[in-house]
Amino acid sequence: MKIWMDGELLDREQAKIDVFDHGLLYGDGVFEGIRVYHGRIFQCTAHVDRLYDSAEKIHLEVPYTKQEFVDAMTLCVKTNGLTDNGYIRPVVTRGVGTLGLHPFYCPRPSMFIIADQVQLYPPELYETGMAVIIAKRRRITPMMLDPAVKSLNYLNNIMAKIEAIDVGLLEAVMLNEDGYVAECTGDNIFLVKDGVLITPAVSAGILVGVTRSITIKLARRAGIELVERDVTPDELKGADEVFLTGTAAEIMAVIKVDDAVIGNGKPGPMTGQLLQAFRDFIETDEAYE
Repeated sequence: MKIWMDGELLDREQAKIDVFDHGLLYGDGVFEGIRVYHGRIFQCTAHVDRLYDSAEKIHLEVPYTKQEFVDAMTLCVKTNGLTDNGYIRPVVTRGVGTLGLHPFYCPRPSMFIIADQVQLYPPELYETGMAVIIAKRRRITPMMLDPAVKSLNYLNNIMAKIEAIDVGLLEAVMLNEDGYVAECTGDNIFLVKDGVLITPAVSAGILVGVTRSITIKLARRAGIELVERDVTPDELKGADEVFLTGTAAEIMAVIKVDDAVIGNGKPGPMTGQLLQAFRDFIETDEAYE
């Protein structure tokens, strides 16, 4: 495997981060997760724009142009021979600094790109659906940390993820400070009730996922009524269908939330319809703009 790091392609064993890098010391940096299908970068522009927007929000200047960034990702994909199930993880850190919190004592940000295979969930779960819990750990509020910043500090999500792992599950739903459904530890969430597709609004304190946006687009194209609004935990548990969306997860049915069985305990028809629409979308040139 070759890692692109600050303009060089390095063997994995050579790609090292300085112990004084503020990305490591303080989680001061941003990242993206991007899928590769058929050797092509999925929703490249949307992901690149989001990374640069995240960096701008924390006054972190990405040391490469967007085109240089795209060229570097393309080189990584080609060099590592990625086709389907490929995954790109670009990371921009504040860079090497001192043992102090001041971000602007770091002379130059650092950037590296990992391109590898990914499988977030076992393949059989796409046929059977998965169970989740509602985590006790609440989502950090937008006043504390802007959810639009995809930062290296994911401890809030990790602590909720541990709750799920502790009970033998793979994912947890996180509520916001007001007790409404926000998102999962690594995915956005949708529910279906009486034929209407519902998802928490951005104001709930969520990351605006690229796969979430594509799912909304595909639902509207199919004529499905869609509402973005606050969702209570009881609504989620009483839904006809629930599913997750994410770069690595794609579209994953949820068949149980805590002790509540969703629908008939199997992936629902709208979930299947949108998953198929997503897979069809992957085959189009529009998916790689």
